[in-house]
Amino acid sequence: MNTSLYLYGIFPDTIPANLDLKGLDGESVYSQVVDGFSFLYSAARQEKYLASRRNLLTHEKVLEQAMYQGFHILLPLRFGLVIQDWETINLQLIKPYQEQLHQLFEKLTGQREVSIKIFWNPESELQAMMQSNHELKQHCDDKSGKNLSMDEIIQIGQLIESNLLARKQSVIQDFFNELHPLAKEVVESDPLVADMIYNAAFLINWENEPIFSERVEAVDKKFGDRLRIRYNNFTAPYTFAQLT
Repeated sequence: MNTSLYLYGIFPDTIPANLDLKGLDGESVYSQVVDGFSFLYSAARQEKYLASRRNLLTHEKVLEQAMYQGFHILLPLRFGLVIQDWETINLQLIKPYQEQLHQLFEKLTGQREVSIKIFWNPESELQAMMQSNHELKQHCDDKSGKNLSMDEIIQIGQLIESNLLARKQSVIQDFFNELHPLAKEVVESDPLVADMIYNAAFLINWENEPIFSERVEAVDKKFGDRLRIRYNNFTAPYTFAQLT
């Protein structure tokens, strides 16, 4: 009976057959060379894996631990990829995408992915905006307590929204000015929750991460308690390793 295999990622060079890692279901993680590429895998006890928090974190941890051991250049595979044999990978992935795989590895050589998510308190920002924008505050105060037409209500809402957007863009621009010069590529994604105002991944030189981190901290200090920053300086390059 053939054992199904769960795949985590691909490396451009041969890596140790056993990295002393534990993957899904507590299975040992190994590597297998297929047509010049090294695949990180473990035995799969299930035909399909639930995308639970625990499983997702285990998948990510395997890749990060491999990177911690010095194998920095990798292409992470999507969660839940189970195969029956290596010939399937050769036919469905390597042969049709071999050139793209080489191009991705070339792009990632000497690079790392870092990400930043910026949060603020919308209510606090709205209050601060009204206090700092006397003209807008006066306009709203003048309308307070009056029977307003729908057009007037919409106009006030649009004024508040546009001024809040400008305030948000000012914050983002400060981070942009400091961080983008260090990045080879930047991918900006939609905010995930209402209080998130910026969500971006950066591909930077591996050795430049301390500089990047210092710049994140410096801009964060500039805004004091206004912002909450979630900075991830060590992750598998999911954003910049997309096959097209």
